[in-house]
Amino acid sequence: MERGSRRRSEPEEADKGRMKRTIIKDWKTRLSYFLQNSSNSSKRKSKNAGKHRNYFRPSPEEARLWSEAFDELLANKYGLAAFRAFLKSEFCEENIEFWLACEDFKKTKSPQKLTSKAKKIYNDFIEKEAPKEINIDFQTKNMIAQNIQGPTHTCFSAAQKRVYSLMENNSYPRFLESEFYQELCKKTPISRAAQGT
Repeated sequence: MERGSRRRSEPEEADKGRMKRTIIKDWKTRLSYFLQNSSNSSKRKSKNAGKHRNYFRPSPEEARLWSEAFDELLANKYGLAAFRAFLKSEFCEENIEFWLACEDFKKTKSPQKLTSKAKKIYNDFIEKEAPKEINIDFQTKNMIAQNIQGPTHTCFSAAQKRVYSLMENNSYPRFLESEFYQELCKKTPISRAAQGT
């Protein structure tokens, strides 16, 4: 009887190993997708060597900094892309997309663009049955609906704070415990080829 159970557990262990490798490979694919999409705007801004830093995998020390504060993660381009990929895997990427849209909205100077962006954010994230509807209370939704009639840079502030808090208290701790983040924090052995010897 024991032999049979041992035989079953070996394939199960092999399946778990394959599944783990598949998950990590999927993470890397998603991350490279997000980095490529976000790199298009960087290419327009600068062709300096500093730009290339955003594309490289961070050192384990850099990755560990993300665990010190949620803002550290969001301020790092690679970290933000990794967090987006993680949220996508949890089917809640609308939260980071809304937060980023609000950040962009607050930087808008033209009143015409402010109005059009406010309507787009409302249509995409706030209104009932919106394609990327975020989870906020009814009062906040009503307040936003009134505020976008004459939009200001702060008309989404309450909702953005709630979404930020939701990500910081729920998604961020799970991201820090994820296999992908743990993998980034591990020191990788340097091969002779990488050292150039």
